[in-house]
Amino acid sequence: MSEAELVLRATRVVTPQGMRAASVTVRDGRIAAVLPYDARPPAWARVEDLGDDVLLPGLVDTHVHVNDPGRAEWEGFRSATGAAAAGGITTLVDMPLNSLPPTTTVGHLDTKRAAARGAAHIDVGFWGGAVPGNVEDLRPLFDAGVFGFKCFLSPSGVDEFPELTPEQLAAALGEIARFDGLLIVHAEDPGHLERAPRASGPRYAGFLASRPRAGENDAIAGLIALAERLAARVHVLHLSSGDALPLIAAAKRAGVRISVETCPHFLTLTAEEVPDGATEFKCCPPIREAANQEALWQGLADGTIDCVVSDHSPATADLKTADFGTAWGGISSLQLGLPAVWTAARRRGHTLEDVARWMATAPAALAGLGHKGAIEPGRDADFAVLAPEETFTVDPAALRHRNKITAYAGKTLHGVVRSTWLRGHRINDGTTLTEPTGRLLKRPPGH
Repeated sequence: MSEAELVLRATRVVTPQGMRAASVTVRDGRIAAVLPYDARPPAWARVEDLGDDVLLPGLVDTHVHVNDPGRAEWEGFRSATGAAAAGGITTLVDMPLNSLPPTTTVGHLDTKRAAARGAAHIDVGFWGGAVPGNVEDLRPLFDAGVFGFKCFLSPSGVDEFPELTPEQLAAALGEIARFDGLLIVHAEDPGHLERAPRASGPRYAGFLASRPRAGENDAIAGLIALAERLAARVHVLHLSSGDALPLIAAAKRAGVRISVETCPHFLTLTAEEVPDGATEFKCCPPIREAANQEALWQGLADGTIDCVVSDHSPATADLKTADFGTAWGGISSLQLGLPAVWTAARRRGHTLEDVARWMATAPAALAGLGHKGAIEPGRDADFAVLAPEETFTVDPAALRHRNKITAYAGKTLHGVVRSTWLRGHRINDGTTLTEPTGRLLKRPPGH
């Protein structure tokens, strides 16, 4: 402990072994030790006593649409990472679409990194994209450090990032399997979407009917079969259909290399509560009924669902028309994900240890970030300090998102983020942010 620069002391520290009183020592941006609460600090170490606030590992969000460059008026690296820092997130991985250009070649990745450099309040990594015609770009992107590859099985909503046909999916996944990369998949079957009633008008029920659960279920079943045949690694993005959970659980038991995420909005919002014209609730796949939501919570509880990430997908106000057929689909939640999930989790008897596993440890593992996501020696000194019993009412004007449209407006949530720390430096004190000091991350070797 003689070289410790900082000691964070709290009566409640979430560690892999559970919550306990502890003193966490920091040296050179890494956690040096997790010691008893009353351990004597060296005279030269700065001590921060957090009292009864909870010290959590900094959250890791592996599903964020920053949209920069090209659509930075929708979000942007500075605003996205600032909102993330305000919400206790210390690492995000940016999605390859909604920016111009999309991250589908090494040159486009270089453009994306140039936009992020010097603008990130937190650490940022990048997914690559698998689109028609870029199979030959996948290995170079992997070698350049993307964390894996995203694809769509149905239209993405932007022309520059088309979906893959079944044949193109097999070709892309076969190539990715050759170097043991990871394919992350927006799994909705286009046939089901084409046969479903077309969404139109202000009623949410019409939009919900246009994205049936069967579309997710069948797409996931096909993905499982292909991953098993190719011995490939796949990850199901933003699961909203509880009906798919038995398929996924069976695949995991059979040894298929599949992981699954869901999102705060699927766990905290329900179809029954969406008012007419309230397209701030529109996302694809959609927010479903309350009974379906309970199935997702059960999937988290039994480990079928691995992690909870935001799918932060912002848009300008003019794109959120009152027509569910034409409005942009996406929910912004970078700043609110932790309190939203904690509010719903605590009602169901879950603990902050569970939330840290779902929102920090598991996403870090998904991306191969072994130095993130937990409070233990050797990991980055990334922390979120939370007052879990305190409540606040969501005021859109207080959000750091560039466009302050939110489905959580007016909701009272438990959990106030007091501060956020990146590599042992406080970057958010609850009211202000420091200048950006985030790093651009590459996929660790061997992942």
